[in-house]
Amino acid sequence: MFEFFNRTPTVVGLDISSTAVKLLELSQEKGHFRVESYGVEVIPENAIVEKNIADIEAVGAAIERVRQKSKTKVKEVGVAVAGSSVITKTLEMAASLTEAQIEEQLLDDADKYIPYPLDEVAMDFQIRRSDDPESELVEVLLAACRRENIESREEALELGGFKPEVIDIEAHCVQRAMQLVDAGDDGLPDNKDEIVAIVDIGATMTTLSVLTGTDLPYTREQMFGGRVLTEEIQKRYNLSFAEAGQAKKMGGLPEDYESEVLMPFKESLVQQVMRSLQFFYSSSRFNDVDRIVLAGGVASTPGLTGLISSRIGTPCQVANPFKAMTISDRVNKDALMADAPALMIACGLAMRGLNR
Repeated sequence: MFEFFNRTPTVVGLDISSTAVKLLELSQEKGHFRVESYGVEVIPENAIVEKNIADIEAVGAAIERVRQKSKTKVKEVGVAVAGSSVITKTLEMAASLTEAQIEEQLLDDADKYIPYPLDEVAMDFQIRRSDDPESELVEVLLAACRRENIESREEALELGGFKPEVIDIEAHCVQRAMQLVDAGDDGLPDNKDEIVAIVDIGATMTTLSVLTGTDLPYTREQMFGGRVLTEEIQKRYNLSFAEAGQAKKMGGLPEDYESEVLMPFKESLVQQVMRSLQFFYSSSRFNDVDRIVLAGGVASTPGLTGLISSRIGTPCQVANPFKAMTISDRVNKDALMADAPALMIACGLAMRGLNR
């Protein structure tokens, strides 16, 4: 039953998003990371619906293609589930309890925290001990997810030729990858006390994760993403959905695209970010953030960081966890850097399997 926090010496990070599977393999030597393999493969439309796998065979086939394309030799893989599909609860328990006793107590009390029949969920926990050796209490993070969400991912991975080893939570993966985005020359974060808002803009969903110096990020998801722009391009210029997606990425659209299509989309996105931040402020003791970091496929949209900075009055940057990494010769560095903002979840998963 306890599955979320399994560890293996090396796992490939595989992010299954609504439009693509993104694979990343890292190695580590003397504290420095190296990208060993990487690949992105498109998933057929509607194979993923609201971050749930609707067509396991189609997703499995895409995973097989990205495995072949990346040429990774690692069979063990880690994937993540959306925060909205996971129930988390932080509990205080006696520090004198053994791990087995904590597990037994959680199983006995699980129905107090989990609103589903226990045979329908997968659960796990992490013990977070205080820095104070005299503390009589420890924090225990309990996580639970509907088993069907995990089993569909496991089945797709096995169809793709992988062995599932780690199931994580997307926001936690992004939080882990932020260590690399913020790393200075010494490999450590430049400012651990900053309040950082990470806005992960996917195809259909935008996720706000705010790092406040606590172990768990605040997260909020809303249905808005790059698909809105693709559909507007499709409608305005009479293109197929695939043609619109290609034109959005490669360019070549009419002169009015910037003013009539792209700018209204960016303005709508800024409104979404502002609304998400207001929800965060209203539900926490904070009334500001120090920095906004954009992740996801839309993050590199020209002019977006500047627009957000000017509208919200907060510095904004695009996430790149690979800036200090070495890159294997078999990896297309230009493609990796172009995809960097969209690889935060895959990066956090790949980091999970390495002993830091």
